[in-house]
This record gives sequence, structure tokens and C-alpha cells, in this order.
Amino acid sequence: MGATGYPGANPKNKMYQEEFTRWFQFGAFCPMFRVHGTGGGKELWQWDEPTQEILKKYIQLRYRLLPYIYSVSWQVTSDGGTMLRPLMMDFGGDTNALDVGDQFLFGPEIMVSPVTRSNAVTRSVYLPVNCEWYDFWTGRRMAGGQRIEAASPIETIPLFVRAGSILPLGPVVQYVSEKPADPIELRVYRGADGTFTLYEDQGDGYNYEKGAFATIPLTWNESSGTLTIGARNGQFPGMLKERTFRVVFVDENHGVGGDETERADAIVKYAGETVAVPVGKPQK
Repeated sequence: MGATGYPGANPKNKMYQEEFTRWFQFGAFCPMFRVHGTGGGKELWQWDEPTQEILKKYIQLRYRLLPYIYSVSWQVTSDGGTMLRPLMMDFGGDTNALDVGDQFLFGPEIMVSPVTRSNAVTRSVYLPVNCEWYDFWTGRRMAGGQRIEAASPIETIPLFVRAGSILPLGPVVQYVSEKPADPIELRVYRGADGTFTLYEDQGDGYNYEKGAFATIPLTWNESSGTLTIGARNGQFPGMLKERTFRVVFVDENHGVGGDETERADAIVKYAGETVAVPVGKPQK
């Protein structure tokens, strides 16, 4: 695919609408997400209504993923991590994964499979071995070590989350600093132990280099069926002293897609001290 593959890159051109949409979906899972290009205007209102709805879906998902993206960015800064990961980085012992060049991990939790064929309704996706995988859109849980045909109609880029992941999602916002990331929806993908460190700072400037930031360790214990929201470490000006976590234990058709999950499995009022949330804890 090419950014100017059709005459004038015209938003009214049906072929270009498809091409732009697929590039847009891919861009939503890159470290930097910003529209550029020659040809016709790229503003949301330039597109027909069906295309607008798809683009809006991924804009909102990108904003909901900000707590995850910001935390992974901190891993890059503090631990020498990387935002985009070829499968060989995490699954070097899986010989089948070594030759997969059209899938990647976005941070440690989300596997992205961009769609590059016109009029595709499915695409082949390899699920690496030694873990189970959840379809982000449906919650269906599948064994690793197999190749599947994943649904990929125009509104869907195949996304899979590995078992043991803890995925923090914030509220939908129109810009980063519109409001604090509260409440945060914590999606827990059962099937293996897992950890994630939620990172926060002032959101601007370099005070984090002077220690003005806070981290909250998150741990999922598969054998006990318990999510532990650990004690907060650090602080910074403007930090929320108390916040709300909406805990969701992902299952088929529960805790799926980009929208806020209507029914959380537990609602935790967090004030910086350790809280344990077992599966089946009643919603407050």
C-alpha cells in the first residue's frame, strides 16, 4: 500500500478510503500516531460517514490506551525497553515466529496484525507458542502455536492479547490533558501469571528526571485468582491522591473492544495502599 497510491489521494475515492483506513489502523499502534501526506485533506470530516466512524473508533481506542502507552514509554526510558517488538524478541524459541514479518507486539501485551490486502475479510495470524491468546475484539481465548484465520473486515485490525496481561485503559478524551486518567479500567487476561507497572507523572516537562513521578505495581496470580494493586511509589505535583480502578476479568464478550466495559467485576477505591481483588469479588 502507498500513501498516494490513487489519483489525488481523494477521500471520495472508495479505494483510497480503504487504503487510508488500513494505514490509520496500523498507525494507531505505532509509538507516534499522527496523520500526514500529500493529496486531498485528511481531516475526519473529509471522509464519508462509514469511514469517519471507523477512524473515530481508532482515535478513541488510542486515547483509551494512553495509560498503557505512557507506562510502556516509561519502560523504554527507564529500562531500555522498546515500544514495537518483532515476535522474535519475545518468542525467540518459537521457530515459527522467527519468520513472521507482518505481526508485532505493541508494548509487551498487545499483538498487532496489520491488514495489507484489499477487500480482506480475514487474514492469517500466527499465535506464538507457550501462552494462550485472547482476541481483543471478542474475548475468545485460543491456544498458542497455531495459525488462524482472524476476522478482518474493514472496521477491524486483528489484535490479540496474551494470557497473563493486565491492560490499563483510561476514559475517552479529546486531548491528553483534558482530564485525569480516572477511572482506569484494568482488564485482566487470565491463564498465566502477569505483572504490569502503571506509570504517571505531570504529563509535561522534565521533572520526572528529578524523581517527580509515581508508579503502581499490578500483579495477577493465576493460582490464587487474585489481582493485587500494589502500594504506590513516588509522587508528583497534581497527582490524584485517590482514584478508582474498574477491574474487569476478560471473558468472551466481556471486557472486549475499545468501549468502556459496562459492568466491571469489581470497583476499587484506591488511595495508594495495597488492595487485593479476587475473581468473583462482588461489584461495589
